[in-house]
Amino acid sequence: MENEHKKKVKVPLTIEQKIKRRNFISFGTFFALGGGAVASWKWLLNAPEETAGITAGTRAPLRRALNKTELFFRNFFSNNHLVKTYPIEKAAKTVRVNSLIGIEEDENFDIQKWKLIIDLGNGKTLKIGLQEIKTLPKTEIVYDFKCVEGWDQIQHWAGVKLSDFLLHYKLHEQSNKQYMGLETPNEAYYVGLEMESALHPQTLLAYEMNGVELSNDHGAPLRLIIPVKYGIKNLKRIGKMSFSNSRPKDYWAEQGYDYYSGL
Repeated sequence: MENEHKKKVKVPLTIEQKIKRRNFISFGTFFALGGGAVASWKWLLNAPEETAGITAGTRAPLRRALNKTELFFRNFFSNNHLVKTYPIEKAAKTVRVNSLIGIEEDENFDIQKWKLIIDLGNGKTLKIGLQEIKTLPKTEIVYDFKCVEGWDQIQHWAGVKLSDFLLHYKLHEQSNKQYMGLETPNEAYYVGLEMESALHPQTLLAYEMNGVELSNDHGAPLRLIIPVKYGIKNLKRIGKMSFSNSRPKDYWAEQGYDYYSGL
């Protein structure tokens, strides 16, 4: 009876046993998480596609997640948050050319006849030439241009702040809208921007790169430079600008990409 009441003495694990136990826990956790990830991926692949509209091309759950992420980041967006800038000597001498969508399809484009068309609503428009735009205060920026494909490059651009442009042409009513739409003259490429990003102090209507006029491949005569966005939002060769309280059409959002595309 005396032995039955004695407390059982725990024998400490050997080092080898401890290692085996830890390995078992580690591998078990790895396979459990991996299995969950595979199951989630299969679930997403089999989920219904989103209803095509302003956005398209991806699964409905993923689009809902992207939209919620956009709302989250927009709540924290501030014009006081500036992207990092660099000395001019850091800028690339040969600037990378990426997509030519909206440019290569427009073989009949005549730069001499170009004017920026501002859609004022109610069938009214304002047409502004490049020389008029160049009379406004010039702003330069050297920053790290980022592409969704994974590359980045420090680049030097110059033009007029988009906020200064809207103020100069008294587009107050339009600036109070929630969104801005931009498209190429042939309407082949187009982007939608929330107005707070458009009015960011580093957003430019650019007409120079590395101190000279834009080349055709880089969006001559006027392009958007918006450092708070990935490159897909930096539309080349702006033909038309419009304003609305609903999201404008966006080329890459229709292909399944994130509409917001913010950095």
